[in-house]
Amino acid sequence: MPPRDKQYQQPRREYGQAKPSAAASEGRRRLRSRKLLAPILCVGLALAVTPWWNGTAHADAIWDRWQAADAAVAKGDPGAAVPHWKFLVEHYASKGDWESAALFSGRLNEYFDHTKDYEQAIRYYELENEYWLKFGKDWGAEDLQRAEQIRTTVELYMTVNDTEALRKRSAPASGPLSKYEPEYGTYIGLYSERDPKMQNYFDRSEQFYGKKHALYLAYSPVNATFPKAYATRAKQAGSALQIAWEPSDGLEAVTESVVRSWAKGAKEAGIPIFLRYASEMNGDWVVWHGDPQLYIEKFRMVHDVMAQEAPNVAMVWSPADVPIYKMDAYYPGDDYVDWVGVSLYTEPYENGDPQQANMQATSPIERLDYLYDKFAERKPIMLSESGVSHYANLPDESFGDYGLLNMQRLYEIMPAKYPRLKSITYFNVNLAMTESKNNYSLRDNETIYKLYKQMIASPFYLNKVENGAKPADARGNVPADGKYAFTRNTELTPFVKIPDIYIGKLEYYLNGKLIDTQSSPPFGIDLKAGDVPDHSEIELAVYNKQGSKVAAQSFPIESHIAVMLNGKELAFEQPPVLREGNTLTPIRAIFEAVGATVKWDAATRTATAQKGNTTVAVQIGSNTALRNNVPVPLEVPAQLIGGSTMVPARFAAEAFGGAVGWDGETRTVQIRTDGKAVAQLSEPAVWSTGAVTAIGEGSEPQMGSRLVAWVKLQLTKVAKWWGAFA
Repeated sequence: MPPRDKQYQQPRREYGQAKPSAAASEGRRRLRSRKLLAPILCVGLALAVTPWWNGTAHADAIWDRWQAADAAVAKGDPGAAVPHWKFLVEHYASKGDWESAALFSGRLNEYFDHTKDYEQAIRYYELENEYWLKFGKDWGAEDLQRAEQIRTTVELYMTVNDTEALRKRSAPASGPLSKYEPEYGTYIGLYSERDPKMQNYFDRSEQFYGKKHALYLAYSPVNATFPKAYATRAKQAGSALQIAWEPSDGLEAVTESVVRSWAKGAKEAGIPIFLRYASEMNGDWVVWHGDPQLYIEKFRMVHDVMAQEAPNVAMVWSPADVPIYKMDAYYPGDDYVDWVGVSLYTEPYENGDPQQANMQATSPIERLDYLYDKFAERKPIMLSESGVSHYANLPDESFGDYGLLNMQRLYEIMPAKYPRLKSITYFNVNLAMTESKNNYSLRDNETIYKLYKQMIASPFYLNKVENGAKPADARGNVPADGKYAFTRNTELTPFVKIPDIYIGKLEYYLNGKLIDTQSSPPFGIDLKAGDVPDHSEIELAVYNKQGSKVAAQSFPIESHIAVMLNGKELAFEQPPVLREGNTLTPIRAIFEAVGATVKWDAATRTATAQKGNTTVAVQIGSNTALRNNVPVPLEVPAQLIGGSTMVPARFAAEAFGGAVGWDGETRTVQIRTDGKAVAQLSEPAVWSTGAVTAIGEGSEPQMGSRLVAWVKLQLTKVAKWWGAFA
């Protein structure tokens, strides 16, 4: 449902101020000001007489620590209290007194937060949350949020053309894909009803956003008939529906007869439907909150009826992102859930009100962590409704850069960081002075509108719901962590978050050389494979708005040689490699791609390929191949690498009459068997790697180019020989 009044976090506070009350939905009130130190001391006095103190001397030692810390704070020197607070945290944790350990962790995280020792502050925020959980309370949720607000994060993601890697990252831990789950890629969804130009005319999406959306969001009460008009328009647009089905009269009103009647209408719609029944149940702002057992009973009944009556319906269990520790109690079980969703909004002020919490330090990224870690191995994840505010209506304040920064995080970082996130539905509304009082409308900010259209234009963002959907171009994002390599070109997208919130400048260094600088979002650069030698490293240097360097992080980055056959990149289990100035490629993949059949003789270690009247044989270790029994010299002998027979790319291309060329800028071998000319390439690009040579438009190599390549190879060998004796 649209974002309601709810609290997410505490605001930044000065040391010694009372910690504000936590969200009402967290069901408690907790203050940690100096005013409460006296009651804490009373607790200590009471504990002094309990058996585990092991005598008066030990009790006095604890009491002395407590008094020393209190005296330091009273003198205005809280730093002197830190060693005592640390001692008390460790002492109470060792005794299993989790409440006291949590309280003193709170004193420490407040102090370190105030002094901007964020590493220590994060440690004690996390410890406080841990101790409250051990005490049986969920009072540390806001501490986790504050820890994330002040955590410095520098991550980097890159695009790759690697179907298998993308599929593996996106797959469930075990078992098949869920109903309507893509292999990889992310469905784009939209709530358009309150967009004055588009409204619920879903077939206008391409006109306004440049692309059809995969699904559209509609709200419907349980006590109403199936919303046929929405379904009809979705069907006309070739799209699916996400229906937020809300039991506004309470859970008791959700009867089997009502559900069965609705299900029949859903089946008649004849389109994929994501049924988000009774969402945000973990929040006390909905009437179906408060009875987890009854909720589960009703959810399971709805599931069973849909399975019987409407097999086109996928069940979506979808809490709100807060309160995090309340959602688990409502989970109906894996057998009753197809997708796990969440309502997640990003806004500069809590409820759009600067008098409440300042939320600019909170990104959408970490807000998904708890739910994702809990369910993503088993279920695909969707952002059932999400929005980024670019305008706070109550103070009449624009947040353009904030909106750009977090829109990019929402659509480019989140699917890369969370590969099981497979659907995002955007809540495209200006709420004006209602509910959260924020403006999420895309077209109310031209820059954000353009960014949205630019991001969803990628084939990675899927616009048709079907089982096993995947992008048309086999392209997606992975971490730049050394486990993956890109071919031809890549888009590098950083995720940078600093306690100062807004980034003053990002510098990009490739192997120590500055290659780009950016000072405003969206952030990211493009690289070509020819710019990235083997074992390269890219470094991000992060500056705040005051010009201070606040973070730096290096990432390994590798490019592989690509092979394009008639304009389409071939996929290899073993990528091409450079050996003695020649590009070696897997022979089977290329031969099969041109229509030849390939056989392997393990006894003679010979690969034989046949197409029409042409037979080609290559033996491992031999520098001569046979083409219709005629010897053909190879620049380097055939080799077995990674279980694949590898031969020079030129031979692999020409064996069946192809033309071959080399693009040094993108490290790409280009093969043509369709009669079209190989792309015209510049000499510097051809000779920069010494891999293979462009051969022009004919199918036969140019002798001059081959001679130059041979001479260059011999000179390289001489240089190596000379170096050995130098």
